Amino acid sequence: MYIAGFVIPVPADKKEAYRKWAEYGAELFKEYGCVEIVESWEDNVPDGKHTDFRRAVDARAGEKIVLMWQVWPDKATCDAAEAKMRGDKRFEVAGEIPFDAKRLIYGCFEPICTMGRE
Repeated sequence: MYIAGFVIPVPADKKEAYRKWAEYGAELFKEYGCVEIVESWEDNVPDGKHTDFRRAVDARAGEKIVLMWQVWPDKATCDAAEAKMRGDKRFEVAGEIPFDAKRLIYGCFEPICTMGRE
């Protein structure tokens, strides 16, 4: 198992546009071997004393936080998919995306402890 994680600031009024964008992307990621994607819309994201999700992505008034992760079978599958996706025209953005991609946070992780999965 290999995890790609994202924290994304999304304008609250673009929730439905983001959901549609995410559903489209999920189908493409599935084709490339991603086994699970979870897109989570902010429900309880408190302000921290030193740092928090909002400050991490420079969220602005009226923006909500999306926490998203992808589960890949392994790092090799994720890396191979990423390389192939760069040449896939379906990943080219046509029009406006429903968030400021310059402020999202992205990282990949190797699990060291899991619960609920084999």
